[in-house]
Amino acid sequence: MVSDVADSGVAAEELKQFIERIERLEEEKAAIAGDIKEVYAEAKGRGFDTKAIRRIISIRKKPPEERQEEEAILELYMQALGM
Repeated sequence: MVSDVADSGVAAEELKQFIERIERLEEEKAAIAGDIKEVYAEAKGRGFDTKAIRRIISIRKKPPEERQEEEAILELYMQALGM
């Protein structure tokens, strides 16, 4: 496979295109991560707890049944520990 890429100008060009696409997407991802960080900083500046916000976002990503199961297990464990 390696020799196929080295021997073929077409394959090398295709590889280069994949790499360049990935690099552009990585740049976009970094920019978006920076934007998200700024929003958290803004929320914190307005007095909101960013740990709670992160937890809510994590919870909202999960299907309701998965969230309910986790909450039930957490409640069971907390009861077992007398909390």
